[in-house]
Amino acid sequence: MSTDAGPGPDPTGPAGAARTQSQHDDDALGELGYKPELRRTLGNFHTFAAGISYISILTGTFQLFYFGVAFGGPAYWWSWPMVFVGQLMVALCFCELAARFPVAGSIYNWAKKMGGPHVGWLGGWMMMTATMVTLSAVALAYQITLPQIDDWFQFVGDGSGENDAAANAVLLGSVLILFSTVINAFGVKLMARINSSGVFIELIAAVALIIFLAAHITRGPSTVLTDTYGLGGDRTLGYFGAFLTASLASAYVMYGFDTASSLGEESHDPSRNAPRAILRALVASFIIGGLILLFALMAVKDLAAEELSTGGLQFVVLDTLGSTIGEIFLWCVVVAITVCVLAVQAAGIRLMFAMARDNNLPAGSVLAKVSPRFKTPVVPSVVIGVIGVVILVININQPQIFSVITSIAVIMIYLAYLMVTLPMLVQRLRGKWQPAEGKFSLGRWGLPVNITAVLWGAAMSLNLAWPRAEVYNATGTQHWYLRWGAFVFIGVVAVGGFAYYWFVQRHRTGVLEEHRAVVTDEPPAATR
Repeated sequence: MSTDAGPGPDPTGPAGAARTQSQHDDDALGELGYKPELRRTLGNFHTFAAGISYISILTGTFQLFYFGVAFGGPAYWWSWPMVFVGQLMVALCFCELAARFPVAGSIYNWAKKMGGPHVGWLGGWMMMTATMVTLSAVALAYQITLPQIDDWFQFVGDGSGENDAAANAVLLGSVLILFSTVINAFGVKLMARINSSGVFIELIAAVALIIFLAAHITRGPSTVLTDTYGLGGDRTLGYFGAFLTASLASAYVMYGFDTASSLGEESHDPSRNAPRAILRALVASFIIGGLILLFALMAVKDLAAEELSTGGLQFVVLDTLGSTIGEIFLWCVVVAITVCVLAVQAAGIRLMFAMARDNNLPAGSVLAKVSPRFKTPVVPSVVIGVIGVVILVININQPQIFSVITSIAVIMIYLAYLMVTLPMLVQRLRGKWQPAEGKFSLGRWGLPVNITAVLWGAAMSLNLAWPRAEVYNATGTQHWYLRWGAFVFIGVVAVGGFAYYWFVQRHRTGVLEEHRAVVTDEPPAATR
């Protein structure tokens, strides 16, 4: 009897090529010191969907349109391309890093590789804290949309009470976070399927919305793009000061594209696919979002309507397209909010897992444990979900404080990005940065792009943090700690967190034994 089992898989065929590529991806991870534990199931569209759903054009534009118009008039639209150009410089730097280090918790690991363990920890800590607050902030968007579709969704009171809206927002947001937590805990494949389906619906709805708004245009772009509502007369910098305030509406939307690379350990050929996904997500968001904002301003019946700065884009859609078609689009916004929460939590889970795997968080071995069934870190999903709901509860009686915290969360993300681009620039100037061979590279454009990314990140962080009363103490009694909330809160988070790391956690840091790649001549495993 023959013992020949027959020919093995053809290494030149699709199955053999997939195995070869998967092995190559795992080998690349091993070079970073980690063994492969997460399941590689994500393709090109999945990673693109993760990036674009975090940015979530429908969520961001519908949530913040009112702010831009209120403080900059229709001409605030110019902040959209301004923010895009700045963030594109950051994204291009990230593309080089994603091609060379396709690893979970991208911001943390990139900051660690570029600036050392201390910079890496602080960047990861800032990003993780901001992600949990962002999760709550996005979940609150249900309240802005669902009650406008039907009063039935106002479960707490009738909406006229002092705390009705805030309490109802917490209820709706908590349900959404619970849903996201369960889906993320059940593995990346289920999350990716729901997320990709939601993104597909969001993209179709966004394009359809552009077409419908274009069909109702009542004025030309020259009218819209030059109308400032006469704002800025009481400011030192005139309209430019008003424009800088209004630009926050764009800056609050166009980030999170790094999520595409944070799923690198669960993606096929991430060193090639992640850079493409980052750029595609950002460019698509810029084009689609820019057209929605422009056509909405060109189509609204009354460009001077007070509801533009109160009801926002929801008002424009319902007023321009009618209740039936308008509500269909608002349901698509609900879908966009849902998948945005899924993506934000997914990114936070990978970041927490990456830091815990390096024993850089308390109970690191517990947080970094990968479910043998779902091949995903379940505990971080639960922890982030619980903290997200707790943060939501603050909104019931202290909406001012919650508003300050959510604004600060965005600044912390911009600062976390800066903790990657600035050390990367230092590496370039020292001649130590080398892009991955044969992968995405900026070539001779690397230095000017990196310099621009650093200058942009620093300038926008300062603009976001500037102690404006209309941002940090918009209503009620003026308090210095709210007005200067960005500097106070970020200072407490950064100094307090880093003090804990310096005196406690850094003495334990190092890849945990159960997550360590099998390599020769490696240092001793970390103690726990």
